Amino acid sequence: MAVNTTRINASRARTFAVLSDGWLYSNWVVGTSHMRAVEADWPAEGSRLFHASGVWPIAMRDDTIVEEMEPDRRLVLLARGRPFGEARIVIELEDDGDGTRVTMHETPVKGPGQWLHNPLSEALLVRRNTETLDRLTALVERHTTPAE
Repeated sequence: MAVNTTRINASRARTFAVLSDGWLYSNWVVGTSHMRAVEADWPAEGSRLFHASGVWPIAMRDDTIVEEMEPDRRLVLLARGRPFGEARIVIELEDDGDGTRVTMHETPVKGPGQWLHNPLSEALLVRRNTETLDRLTALVERHTTPAE
């Protein structure tokens, strides 16, 4: 399981608001190229969003479903990402002073990502999710100058 943690200089409510906007998913999730559709009740349990990964003309159409959701605290997703399979992603939000500590756990659960899971693939997941959380941070904090 790949585990990443970051601190965002915003409240849990503001952070969760970005997570709750399914149309922003491809802006912070590394590997998705664009959104195709978002169910109206996203991020309610059982709701889905539909995204693509890769670049045209080889973009793969996939979806992500919400398995659990506790507003402003926790979001559990089952993400399909062909050709790698499926992964369970748990995103937890905790108060951290005047900001939010975000912890992301990703576990391959089906397909080649699960069968080939090893220390090297784990390291790649951690690196990818570091960038994912950096992108989430930028969307939540909405800087007016680039972070260095």
